[in-house]
Amino acid sequence: MTGVRLHGVGAGYGDRPAVRDVSAEIAEGGWLAIVGPNGAGKSTLLKAIAGLVPCHGTVEFDGTAAESLSRKELARLIGYAPQNPALPAGLTVTDYVLLGRTPHLGRLARESRADLSIVEDTLERLDLRTLAGRTLRTLSGGEAQRAVLARVLAQQTRLLLLDEPTTGLDIGHAQALLERLDRLRREDGTTVVSTLHDLTFAAQYADELVLLDGGEVVAAGKPADVLTTDRLSQHYGAETEVLTTSAGHPVVAPVRRADP
Repeated sequence: MTGVRLHGVGAGYGDRPAVRDVSAEIAEGGWLAIVGPNGAGKSTLLKAIAGLVPCHGTVEFDGTAAESLSRKELARLIGYAPQNPALPAGLTVTDYVLLGRTPHLGRLARESRADLSIVEDTLERLDLRTLAGRTLRTLSGGEAQRAVLARVLAQQTRLLLLDEPTTGLDIGHAQALLERLDRLRREDGTTVVSTLHDLTFAAQYADELVLLDGGEVVAAGKPADVLTTDRLSQHYGAETEVLTTSAGHPVVAPVRRADP
């Protein structure tokens, strides 16, 4: 397991910083959701944590600075799924998930029986066994998202970085995916950092939220403390009501503006 600590993190592309002075922390086994309006810098921040874009400031995993870790060490520690992952059309689900074992192989080594067993177990846990021989191009959106999650889980990392894991999914498939992820997180003690557009889903599943706007942290904390009508109006330009479920989780409900 691993916790994540960010202090004064900034990152961007060329001379244009996309995020500035971001500080946040999530304990091992927790779930941190990065939220914010379009263009707020959410994906860039996730890439900075993953070491995929140059950044300054401090990124630590269990007190160890990310910059002191080799690329192979990072690959064994972090499982990263981008918002729009490349899905090679000709690969089967099994072959694609097997790619998750790459960081654990030697330079010329082939997959071992243990690697294949891990892949089979991952397919079982994500209800993909019946799709194992199907090619990626034949999958529905929900099935493809599960395959992406399976590839990341097959790495058996202590930290998952997931960029909009519910992109393109209807509410039922999105809920099913997040339920699976939450169950696996609790079973394995894995730490999750994700970006999520859907604020209600973020509030339901994440322990902590970081709200970005213009590349800066404008609020952080428990979902109920971060998601207020005033903040949603100021940073999203949205008129909303924040309701509460029977379980005590916030629900962000858009309110139709009155006709002029």
